[in-house]
Parts: sequence; C-alpha cells; structure tokens
Amino acid sequence: MDRQQAEQEIKARIEDYLRWQGINPDKPFRCLNPDHQDNNPSMSLDRQRHKAHCFSCGADYSTLDLIGIQEGITDTAELYKRAYELFHIDIDRPQHQNQPKTAQHTQDNIHNNTYTTTQPAEAAAEEADYTQFFLQANKDLLKTTYHRGISIDTLNRYKVGYVEKWTHPADGKHFSPRLIIPTSKTSYLARDTRENPPADAKPFAKMKVGKMHIFNYKGLAEAKQPVFIVEGEIDALSIIDAGGEAIALGSTAMVKSLLKQLESQKPSQPFIISLDNDKAGGKAADELEAGLKGLDIAYFRLDIAAPHKDANEALNADRAAFTAAVLAAVEQAESIGEAAREAQREQLQREAVSYYLPTFIKGIEESKEASFIPTGFKGLDELLDGGLYAGLYIVGAISSLGKTTFCLQIADQIAQAGQDALIFSLEMARKELIAKSVSRLTCIKGSGGGLYTPRDAMTTRGILTGSRYKNYSQKERQLIDEAIKTYSEYGKHIYITEGLGEVGIDQIRDKVKQHLTITGKAPVVIIDYLQIIAPADIRATDKQNTDKAVLELKRLSRDYNIPVIGISSFNRDNYTAPVNLASFKESGAIEYSSDILIGLQYEGMDYKEGEADKTREKRIRELMKTAQAAAKDGKAQSLEIKILKNRNGSKGSSKIYYYPMFNYFTERLLLQEIDQEDGDADIFNFDSK
Repeated sequence: MDRQQAEQEIKARIEDYLRWQGINPDKPFRCLNPDHQDNNPSMSLDRQRHKAHCFSCGADYSTLDLIGIQEGITDTAELYKRAYELFHIDIDRPQHQNQPKTAQHTQDNIHNNTYTTTQPAEAAAEEADYTQFFLQANKDLLKTTYHRGISIDTLNRYKVGYVEKWTHPADGKHFSPRLIIPTSKTSYLARDTRENPPADAKPFAKMKVGKMHIFNYKGLAEAKQPVFIVEGEIDALSIIDAGGEAIALGSTAMVKSLLKQLESQKPSQPFIISLDNDKAGGKAADELEAGLKGLDIAYFRLDIAAPHKDANEALNADRAAFTAAVLAAVEQAESIGEAAREAQREQLQREAVSYYLPTFIKGIEESKEASFIPTGFKGLDELLDGGLYAGLYIVGAISSLGKTTFCLQIADQIAQAGQDALIFSLEMARKELIAKSVSRLTCIKGSGGGLYTPRDAMTTRGILTGSRYKNYSQKERQLIDEAIKTYSEYGKHIYITEGLGEVGIDQIRDKVKQHLTITGKAPVVIIDYLQIIAPADIRATDKQNTDKAVLELKRLSRDYNIPVIGISSFNRDNYTAPVNLASFKESGAIEYSSDILIGLQYEGMDYKEGEADKTREKRIRELMKTAQAAAKDGKAQSLEIKILKNRNGSKGSSKIYYYPMFNYFTERLLLQEIDQEDGDADIFNFDSK
C-alpha cells in the first residue's frame, strides 16, 4: 500500500493497539497522558474519530501518539517505521531516476572535509550505517578546537569527529561546521561549533540524525564502578574524562526508553542520577528515580555540577573541582553500594537450605498439635489427607450447583469445632448466608428423629420472610428458634464481610492481619467469589485481574500459614462436560497457582467409552434436567466432589447428596447408615416453606 493508505490503516488500528497494551476499549480507562497523574478512568475510545480522548485533561491521542508515548519515540520517521513493524505494513516505495546514495556510501562522498549526502523521506525511515562517516570525521577532529574542555584521548575513544561543511542527510539543510558525536552506528549528534552562529541557525545548534539512542549504553555491561546518568552526550564525555563512567539520555524524553531497556538488562553497577540543573532536568530525574525504584535497581541522586547547569559547564569552569566532585560521588556510591551488597549476601545466606533447616524442624514440631483442619466431610477429608492445610484451595461448579452453600457448610462445620472462619461475600448479603445456615440446621434437626420431622424444615426464604411466621405452627417456630440458638453457639467463630465490587486483595489482607492481631487465631479464609474481587488495575483485562487476585491469595496463604478457599465460576462452554482444569473461568493462574483444585458436578457426567459427542451431551442435559426437577421437589441431587489437582497429594472423588432447598450437603455413608436403621430409602421428604 502507499503512504496515505498506510497512515489510514495505522489510524484505524487504534483499538487493536489498546488491546495489545492490556486495555479494554469497551469501557473507560485510565488516561494515557504521562503528565495526568489521576488514576480514575477518564479516557475512552472515540471509534468514529479513531482517537483516545480524556474528558478530564483533554488529551486526544491517535495510534501514532500512543506508540510514541509507550516507546519513547519522538522522531517522526522512526515512529512510522515502528508502526509499520507493529501492524505488518509494507510500503510501496517510489522509484527515483536520480536516487541519492544512502549513508552506507558516504565514504565516496566525503572529500575536502565536507559531508553533503542527502536521503529522500522514504530512505529516512530506514536506519543507515554511518560507521565510515564517523571514522573519516574522527580523522579530522584536530581541525577544530571546539572540544568543550574534553581531552583528545577521550574524544578519540568514542570516535568523536569534525565536519567543516556539514548538511543534514535527510534534507541537505543547516550547512555549518559540526562536531560529530556518534550515539550508535545508525545515529549521531551534530553540534554547531561556531561561536556566533546566525540567529536563524541557533535553534538548530544541536541536531540528531537517526533514531535516538542512549549514548554509551553498551558501556553498562563493562562498567567497573557506579555509572552516571546525564542528559547530554557532552556531559557524559566530561564525566568520563574526569575518571567516571557515564551514559547520556540525549533528551529528557528518553527516560521511558532507558527504563524499558533496563527491564530486560539490569546493570551490575548502581546508577548516579545527575541530570541538568533546570526544571526539565528535575522533572526527568524524578521520573527516572521512580522508575529505577520500581525496577529495584540501585541508584543515588547526586549533584556534581552545582552551581553550574550541567557537567560540561562545571568541567570548563573548574576542572580540578569537577574531577574531585565526580570521584567523591563515585566513592560515596561505592561505599553505600557495598553496604547494600553485604546485606544482599546476608539475605542470600538466609535463603540457603542449611540456614532454614532449624526453622523447618521447629515447624514440624509445632504442627504436631494441629497440622490440619477437618472440613467435617469425611470423604473429602480422606482425599485431603485429613482436612485443610495452609494453602490455596479453589472450589468451582456450574451455576446453582451449591458451591457457595458447600463452602458455607464447611465454614459452619469448622466453626463448630472452634476454628475461626473469615468469609468475604462479594455477591450475597450477610443475612442470606446466615439464613442458609439456619435453614440447614432446621433440616438437620428435622432429620435426626425426636420432636421434629423433615417436613418441619425451612427454606432460606422461609427463614427470612417475617410475614410467613404467622402461618407457622408452634413446633415450626420452635424449630427455627432452636436452629438460631445452635447457630449462635458457633457463630462467634464466623466473620462475614460483604461488599459488591468493593472488596479487593488489600482489604482481604488487612482483615486477616487485623483478625490475627486482635484474636491471636489464624482463620480459614473463604472468598465468594474470585471473579468479582475488586480489580487491582482497572486498565487490565478480566483475566489479568483474576490472575493477579489468585497470585495474591496464594501469597496470603503462604505469608500467614492459613488455608484460603476461593470460589470460582465456570466457563459456560463447560456446563455440559465433566469438570476439568479448563472448566474454571479465567483459568490461567487458577490452574497453576492453586494448591488444591476442587470441582463439583452431577454424578454421571463423566465420559463413557465409545460415546458420541452428541449422545453424551444429550445424556448429560437429561441428567441435569432430572436433577434440577428433583431439587424443586425437595429431593436430593446426587453429586461428586472431584479433586482435579492436589499439589501435595493424590486426586480422586467422593460421592455426596445435596438438598438445595435446604442448603444441605450430606455424605452417602451417613445416609446409608440412617437408611439401614429405618429402612427408608429417601428419608428426606420435604415440603417447601
């Protein structure tokens, strides 16, 4: 395609680019303007104009604007080149009858110390190799005295050169004598050496050619001492000449580019931030300091140029004082750096297995008293080697199969044994959970023989709806009172936090810490449910936020040595399939970070050998339909508890009955024992109240 078509294509791909950055353009997101510090979602995608617009600060960005901000690119040609790479765009380049030579051929064009090669706009987007040009210009370095106080040895080391009659290779303009400072083989700084250039030439006294690069960035790998970060290439050369090591940004706009490179290549030496003593330098230094801190890279912020604007001015004002300042800064950074390294060595020794073994043995001794917490379900406890241990448990099931009720019953059963449980209910109200527990207790008391019968049991709605009580018999009201009394006896161990979309990982962690501080007891934590934990980053996708939540819950279980149970929804694609690892919604981190992965399903959903897909799907739908109809009549649903992953044990399954009308799970073994006593194959014959 031609350039105009390419520009329209890039503009139209803004939605794709936003999604690549982990931003959902279907809803407002945090402003992408680097100077807009507000984290509220104030920016949205204007699809008609193909722009990202912030209604707070007014930022209005195209695809190219966003690429420039994200990757720190300011050169227009380089910006288009990067966009072509991202969107795999090929440009049809026009054929020129008198095609000028590119910089690879400068050796033939340098004569009488003059560089006049020009490049068309099409070639400017391609990186040219200026190596031969640098070598020739360096040979002519002594033809100028404009060395800015830097020794010839240092200038030669970095192949700094001189061109008496220089013109910009892209347009042939700015004819003047220039000091040439290479920043890479494809880029350089051309600095006007005239003492009194014409007024119209002053804005172009320092010109960049090619894509901007960090000056002396390769020197980081070989540095034997702390490395200064300065703004100008001349400033970096000044520090090197004074006995230090330095890199130069070339522009304060290159801070983001440097930080991005450091993400994958951390230096072996600490940095010394020493940018220009002006407003722009101070702002860039703040940004650089925050970025290095975020990357956990050692740094110091020291001013070696004061009272001057920059390092080169300080060098030329008083070389001896500047050299002393450089060496003193290096010594200070090395001294502090050595102390930090010693602390790191001590920390490393603490991570050695031999150092940890005494703690390991002590932990085993302490765990003899209470190494696990039984759930109250015998079959499940057998699968879990006794019950709940410290770790992350994820429980999932399709909608309406009782995953919340199941975990709530576990909380009740461990509370009855004196164990504290913290429940974070992000979907249901506190009163609904309490009513579920009371309903279950009326069911248990009604099936235990004696005064009450199964017909006296109450549903959740029957417990919550006060207008129904006038129609209840005295025995029924008495059953409710007794159930509430029983609940109150162990309810002191159950703590419920409710909140829809308001409770995040930090609040959960704070509650756990507060509970431990006040009570001295380590609780079992239950989160209902994972996918609606308040997002850690509103710009991230649902999957990214769920992954982050799962990782933080895993860290919570490890930091406080407690069981954490997260309830997860299922993907709708898995509703008519046996439970498996892929069933869990946003299953990436759920699958890999959980210690125990538990699924609930209707009994009989497993695959049968030789069964066709359509036959199996029809069978499962009929099975689900029958089970749901039975539940409406107050009868049991026959379920399986399946251990899909067990980091420290085996997998397997346990059979269980579920009475959804009365929020009650009971194991097959218990029912079989009762059936043998009274000969009733279905002891629960309920009426809905």
